[in-house]
Amino acid sequence: MKWSFNLNNVRLRNKMLILYILCVLIPIVFTNVVFNAVTTGNVKNQRMKDISRALEQVKNEFRNEVDKAVSVSYVFFNDYNLNSILEANYEQPVAYVEAYDSYFRRILNIYTPIYTSMQNIKIYLDNPTLLHSGGIGFLSPQVKDSPWYRAIQASGEKETIFIRTASEDQFMIGRDLSVRDAFSIVRRLNNFHLENRWEKILKIELRTSAIDQIFSNLNLNGYVYLLNEKGIVEYSTDPAVDWRKGFMPYASVEQPADAIEFSTAYLDDAGYLQGWRIIGIISEDEVFSEVRKSREFVIWLAAINLFLSTAIIIWITRSMNVRLVNIVRHMKKVKNQQFDTIKQPPTQDEIGQLTGEFNRMTMQIRRLISDEYIADIQKKELELERRKAQLHALQSQINPHFLFNALETIRMRSVIKKETETAKIIHNMAKILRSSLTWSKDKITVAEEMGFINCFLEIQQYRFGDRLVYQLHIDPEVMNWKVPKMVFLPFVENASIHGIEPLKSGGRIELNIQQEEGGLKFSVRDNGTGMTPELVQRIYGYLEREDEIGDRIGMQNAIYRLKMTYEDRFSLSIDSAPGQGTTVTIHLPKEL
Repeated sequence: MKWSFNLNNVRLRNKMLILYILCVLIPIVFTNVVFNAVTTGNVKNQRMKDISRALEQVKNEFRNEVDKAVSVSYVFFNDYNLNSILEANYEQPVAYVEAYDSYFRRILNIYTPIYTSMQNIKIYLDNPTLLHSGGIGFLSPQVKDSPWYRAIQASGEKETIFIRTASEDQFMIGRDLSVRDAFSIVRRLNNFHLENRWEKILKIELRTSAIDQIFSNLNLNGYVYLLNEKGIVEYSTDPAVDWRKGFMPYASVEQPADAIEFSTAYLDDAGYLQGWRIIGIISEDEVFSEVRKSREFVIWLAAINLFLSTAIIIWITRSMNVRLVNIVRHMKKVKNQQFDTIKQPPTQDEIGQLTGEFNRMTMQIRRLISDEYIADIQKKELELERRKAQLHALQSQINPHFLFNALETIRMRSVIKKETETAKIIHNMAKILRSSLTWSKDKITVAEEMGFINCFLEIQQYRFGDRLVYQLHIDPEVMNWKVPKMVFLPFVENASIHGIEPLKSGGRIELNIQQEEGGLKFSVRDNGTGMTPELVQRIYGYLEREDEIGDRIGMQNAIYRLKMTYEDRFSLSIDSAPGQGTTVTIHLPKEL
């Protein structure tokens, strides 16, 4: 079987929905997904470059500080006068002091204030004729046992090495030398122009606070590690790594699972930083924070576009759909012989023209019915009146007055016997019976309706005794409002007979009639056996069915009469469940 799709079979609202999905929703979503992917990639790459650039800046700043100390060491190495003072033999300490004061002290005072990153400059040598103080130290066995001395001895051809050492202050006061919290430039002063009878080693110590400041300039949410050529952590901003003590391989440092590693290495021709690396461990949140901001911007942009386009399409669709639905509804009324015209301002579009043509057609049909079929309708009405007269004649054969007279005789007999309660009940029953047989008017006041309800409830209380308690709350302002005759009584009867009667214990009925939202609200509530959901739905079905009243009684009769009187201007609601009682609420328009 060949299948074909025809838009003519699709409702207008669904056509607009298809148009919205294909021409608005899918293009906007697709465009924003692509835009988000491209923007996110660009922002991520740019952020990675920025972090790498910041790490490169830290690397260069650290290199500059080291280079300053190295350049000072070259000055000391090439200073002929200084090396001559260190190589000389002094028979008297006074001669050394004189040479120290004349030149060496001035050299130390020149470089130390200029290069603030250097906190100590000291020359170690084994010349016994020198006084070992004021920047001069003796190459004692303790000094020769220090790591930096062993490193310079093992360096081979390297004249300059960069090494982490214990600070000079700790060495002088004899503290734990395993704590290496300073960095030093160490080199031999073996100037080839001199005899070099003594071993001379220059040790320039960098200021730790300056190094801390350099590595803290990364200003990112992460940690920085300075590794030597063997992958040992020489410095770190990670508080979990105690870089001052011992030698911790970087491979043994535990890193967060969401961390991203950035690395930059020293490729120095000089050799003292050859193979050293600076590694930055940055949290993903730091890297992708800008990416998330970009994504949020794209999402907000897409949401605004979707909202505006959706609002405009709904506005336009509603302009068409509401009026078309209104036309269809009035066409259905025409089918039911309700020739109402569409009340709305005239418009110039096609739907407005269709509305105008429908109104003209409706008025023509109404005139045609009035002109052509009025005679036939009058004839049928005469026939109906004739049949009513026959019915009344038949009813008059059964005169109800003998029944009223009999009830009145019983009531008077009860009064004579002082059975006042029985007399009152008989009087109420006669009153209800007379009202039900006498139907001279279709509408009565709320006060008259309450008279019937009071009579019925007194009869029921006479019947049930203490098993029935009822309360009536009537707004005095609605007493003169008109309602269909005996339209509330069936609901009160249902609460008593079907709700309270099956109970073994006491029952309660509450009735309220009050003004609400310009209309009348009637509600009756009982604490009886309640109704099943199927029964409630069956009662609601009476509102939808268009059957004639026939011989129906009780609530069904009352609902049909409400429909005949008010059409769709009234509402009925039922709140009930088995064992939970029943509440029936009716809203009627105001009629005085």
